[in-house]
Amino acid sequence: MDTMLERIESNPDIMLGKPVIKGTRLTVEIILEKLGTGVSEQEILQDYPFLSIEDIKAALLYAAKMLSFEEILTAE
Repeated sequence: MDTMLERIESNPDIMLGKPVIKGTRLTVEIILEKLGTGVSEQEILQDYPFLSIEDIKAALLYAAKMLSFEEILTAE
């Protein structure tokens, strides 16, 4: 699992520090948005031929890990 996350990097000099697929300027956000709107993994790979299926899976894993740290506060 940790090796999958090594595919993601955040650098303040690249895309304002948003998490990207290492060595690219393609953000995790764009990948997730495309998947969320129904674009298939195969279509993403066609649109971004420098990506691999492992990169897409890494983006999903990264998002899941980030959400696991999220806290929801309720006002009572």
